[in-house]
Amino acid sequence: MRVEADTLEEAYSKAAEELSCSVTELDLQVLQYPKSGFLGFGKKSAIVEVRRKADAGNHQRYERNNKKERFEQHKKFDKRERRAEVSAPKQEFKKQETVVKKQDAAVVERPAVKKSVSVATPFDDKFHKDKINPSSIIYEVQDNIKMLFSNLYFEVSDINVSVYDDDTLLIKIDGPDAALLIGKEGCRYKALSYLLYKWINIKYGLDIRLEIAEFLKNQEEMMGKYLTPIIERIYTHGKGQTKILDGVLIKIALERLRGEFPEKYVGIKNGRDGGRFIVVNEFNRKNT
Repeated sequence: MRVEADTLEEAYSKAAEELSCSVTELDLQVLQYPKSGFLGFGKKSAIVEVRRKADAGNHQRYERNNKKERFEQHKKFDKRERRAEVSAPKQEFKKQETVVKKQDAAVVERPAVKKSVSVATPFDDKFHKDKINPSSIIYEVQDNIKMLFSNLYFEVSDINVSVYDDDTLLIKIDGPDAALLIGKEGCRYKALSYLLYKWINIKYGLDIRLEIAEFLKNQEEMMGKYLTPIIERIYTHGKGQTKILDGVLIKIALERLRGEFPEKYVGIKNGRDGGRFIVVNEFNRKNT
C-alpha cells in the first residue's frame, strides 16, 4: 500500500497503524521525500510504499518466478522471430522468381526493385507547411507559454504574444524575475529563445522575436552603435568583418548587415578558437 503524509515519520506511523503492526515489521520503500518549498511553492509530501515483511517475502518470490517465466517466453518468441526472419526472404524470392524457357535456355526473371520514395520531414529543407496567418494562433501560443511558466519557479507578470510581421511572432515577457530569465551573458535568454523557436517553427512554420524586459531592444541598440563604423568601412573599402560575436548578437548583426548590403556576400565564419564572426565582401564571380 502507498501512504502519504507531511513527514516520513508520520508516514511510517500511519502505515503501521493501517497494517496493525509495529514499524519494525514493515518493509518500506520511499517513493518521494518531503520538501517544504519556499513560501508554499514547491511543497511536496512524503510518499512511501509499505507492506509487511512476511508479505514482502512472498511478493519477492512471486516476482522472481514471474520474471523467470517471462524470460523463458521471451526466449521462445525470439527463436520463432529469428526463424521467421531467415525463412521469409527465401519464400518471398521463390514467389517472385519465374522461369521462362526460350531457345532451350532457362532464363530467370529477376524481381523488380522498387524505388524508394523520400518523404519530407519538418527538419527537411524541402518540407513546406501551409501558410499560417500569425494572428490566428497568437492566443493559442500565448496560453501555452503561460502554461509553461506556471510549472516553473519564475515570477512573470506579463506574457503577451502579437504579430511582428507576416512570418514572425513577437513574444514579450516581463515581471519581477525577468532578469533571471535573461541569465548571465544572456545564456537563459538564448536557451528559452531556441526552445520557443523550435516549437513554433516546427508546428506553425513561423519565426519568433523574443523580448524579455527590453533585453533584445537594448542588444540591438548596442550592436547598432558597434556596427556603424564597420558599415562605413565596408562602403569605403568594399569589405569588412566584425569581432567575435556570441549568441543573439551574431544574429542581430547578421540581419543588420544583410539588410544594409543585399548585393554583397554576408556570412558567418569560425575563428581558430571556435568563436564566430561575420564577414562582408564581394560574391565570387566564378561561382555565380
